[in-house]
Amino acid sequence: MKSAREIQDIAKQVIATEKKAIEALEKRINNSFSEAVETIFSASGRVIITGIGKSANIASKIVSTLNSTGTPALFMHAADAIHGDLGMIQEGDVVICISKSGNTPEIKVLIPLVKNFGNKLIAIVGNSDSFLAQEADVVLDTAVDHEACPNNLAPTSSTTAQLVMGDALAVALIECRNFTAQDFARFHPGGALGKQLYMRVSDLYKQNDRPMVRPKTSIRDTILEMTTRRLGCAVVVDDNDERTVRGIITDGDLRRMIKANASFETLKAEDVMTVNAKRIIDTEYAVNALHVMRTNSITQLVVVNKAGEYEGVLHLHDILREGII
Repeated sequence: MKSAREIQDIAKQVIATEKKAIEALEKRINNSFSEAVETIFSASGRVIITGIGKSANIASKIVSTLNSTGTPALFMHAADAIHGDLGMIQEGDVVICISKSGNTPEIKVLIPLVKNFGNKLIAIVGNSDSFLAQEADVVLDTAVDHEACPNNLAPTSSTTAQLVMGDALAVALIECRNFTAQDFARFHPGGALGKQLYMRVSDLYKQNDRPMVRPKTSIRDTILEMTTRRLGCAVVVDDNDERTVRGIITDGDLRRMIKANASFETLKAEDVMTVNAKRIIDTEYAVNALHVMRTNSITQLVVVNKAGEYEGVLHLHDILREGII
């Protein structure tokens, strides 16, 4: 067994080797890359990405990235393709084939069939003299000097280079399509990421009670309102208009009141409230509300509409419950 220091050195060497492979990849970005992006962008169909072995795993990941960023894509395993899955390829589709050697038996069988269909073929390949490279319409060179594997056998640096090239294609297409965060949200409605992009304050606060007291409300009744509504606060509204916010009283305000006053039975809500209550418009994204809470070290926000009228209270727990953090 290696020592802890030796194990750490191995990890650092792997990272250094793969970093070198990526740096070399940067120097190979040329007109072929631009042509690949233009071919995909102008295609009337989808992107079909294929490969064998570890390259197939990379192909599957690139497909996921493209689909989530506005470029329809499908994964086709090279071995399955020659046993019926070629039917996935339709007129107008662009085929991307990923291979380190470019000479595997499955690739040699598959490529002529793809060419017979008349589809454009882009190769992400580590051998520019290979069968795949010679047959492709566009070649993206992902050759590496050395795998991170000590035996220079297991695909490590080479698959990293393939993955980075795929990400470069995806991001270039994002820019070409002017793909926005709102577009991204349409494809990611679930999970924390999607919720950050589409969930608004109005989706969260309406299930809460609406704690409310008047400026002259006694401290006793204010505390009862706070504990009954279970939001750790009470919003102080105008005597003549319950939609007009005058301030807010939180648990922290009560603690400061108790510390500063030996007797507080005669105090009113207006004597304790924080006048400049932090507010959020109900149409704002929930993630923006979270930012306001974090910035001001608070756990509640007064929710108002565009006219500034009191609508309710948003609590940090509402955001936590949705897993936005």
